[in-house]
Amino acid sequence: MFQVAVLASGSKGNSIVIRTEKAKILLDAGLSGNKILSTLHSLNLDEGKLDAVVISHEHLDHIRGAGIICRRLKIPLYITEQTYTISIRKLGNLPTGVRYFSIGESFRIKDIIINPFSSSHNAVDCSNFIFQKESDLERKLAVVIDVGFISRLMLFNIKNSTTIILESNHDEKMLIEGPYSWDLKQRVKSSHGHLSNKQAVKLIENVVHFGLKNLVLAHLSEINNTPEIAKSQMEKFLKRINHKLNLVIASQYKPTKLLDI
Repeated sequence: MFQVAVLASGSKGNSIVIRTEKAKILLDAGLSGNKILSTLHSLNLDEGKLDAVVISHEHLDHIRGAGIICRRLKIPLYITEQTYTISIRKLGNLPTGVRYFSIGESFRIKDIIINPFSSSHNAVDCSNFIFQKESDLERKLAVVIDVGFISRLMLFNIKNSTTIILESNHDEKMLIEGPYSWDLKQRVKSSHGHLSNKQAVKLIENVVHFGLKNLVLAHLSEINNTPEIAKSQMEKFLKRINHKLNLVIASQYKPTKLLDI
């Protein structure tokens, strides 16, 4: 067993659960503690068996419930030292401890191998991740969220993934014509902002292979995008190359199903 579910994704909170027979971890905890636990219950996942919380960066929509979850379940927090330093007040006391990881250096939580790599986002030490199961390295989960542009490093890390969770934040026309201030529009579009639907398609063009079976579009803007637009643009590309993978749109308000990585 090697599975993933997106508990929620968007500007109001992000959290992903990854599990094997031996391990179960949260990647980010940007919802309230109660919301995270109730969502795990809705997927028939026993929160008492969570082993750790892993944090990608310091923004509140990724760490809001992290301290609460770690205290309530008595589990450690994995985070970079720079991110922890800037997040101490938001996280509160962590009696079960903090375990630092470094971007570019793999680490393990039981039988899950985690490879963090640098992400171009307006955060102090932001990372994206590759997850693999020690006994089944053919399966590979890539999580690419909160990135401003497609880098060679990113493409190198996520090639040959069997499941990708990918930011598809905004429709470029909706963003430019929408209600955001000009400064905010420029920040979203910048190399430290968010990937557009068009950029998400471009990324998949570069890494798609017929072993890719799940693609989850995530972190959609509620103001500058719609699930229908994001899905339609990706479907057009997949139809053109005749690739019939499982395309899922993550929601801010309800979890995806558990997907076999």
